[in-house]
Amino acid sequence: MNLKPLADRVIVKPSPAEEKTKGGLYIPDSGKEKPQHGEVVAVGPGKAADNGTVVAMEVQVGQKVLYGKYSGTEVTVDGEDYLIMRESDIFAIIG
Repeated sequence: MNLKPLADRVIVKPSPAEEKTKGGLYIPDSGKEKPQHGEVVAVGPGKAADNGTVVAMEVQVGQKVLYGKYSGTEVTVDGEDYLIMRESDIFAIIG
């Protein structure tokens, strides 16, 4: 991947959608929900504060995160799907 996010943006690789239910039934493509968690693959330098300093990012590359269902902008790079979102769109770090 050759993307470098700017400011307080984060690039997340969404986890694959569930293929089966817990009961073992296969879910058709039309019934799958968008995943709401994924792995951070790149982070920007941070957001510039009013006084000119840069506020460091809390998330780091490699962390698993939880985000909103409609958060971010979907992009495809080299056949891989990613989401570009602001750090504030991330609800929690998993684990």
